[in-house]
Amino acid sequence: MAGKVNPIPEGYGTVTPYLCVKGAAEAIELWKKALGAEELFRMPGPGGMVMHAEVKIGSSILMVSDEFPDFGQLGPISRGGSTCTMMMYVPDCDAAWKRAVDAGCTSTSEPKDEFWGDRFAKVTDPFGHQWAFATHVEDVSPEEMQKRAAALFEKGC
Repeated sequence: MAGKVNPIPEGYGTVTPYLCVKGAAEAIELWKKALGAEELFRMPGPGGMVMHAEVKIGSSILMVSDEFPDFGQLGPISRGGSTCTMMMYVPDCDAAWKRAVDAGCTSTSEPKDEFWGDRFAKVTDPFGHQWAFATHVEDVSPEEMQKRAAALFEKGC
């Protein structure tokens, strides 16, 4: 009988994103260039598809597969848009954003200092996934954050 195993495998967080992509192999290659991803594992599926793969970006593991429409597994382009943003804290928001744009992602928000204390930027990759980059630059109390947000919305952000 095998020994007791850890219910959360080593290196994984409690929440592990699992992205579905039309063109998973190409997405993995783009993420290597744009996000510094390291491919950990790939299980091929029928016709050269990616049945399951795992990549590591910084200290986080991300799971990914190709679309499998017969099982209701569709990516954001096939669904008409992404419903989430993958948030990455990085040492240099501007450099991370530039690297992603240079690798083929589309900028949706250029780097700027935000009211909540982060320098923040966003891109969308060619596969429809949204990625945000943030570098924490200021500790802001919840009360101060609320004041700054209210002031921003008064201006009609």
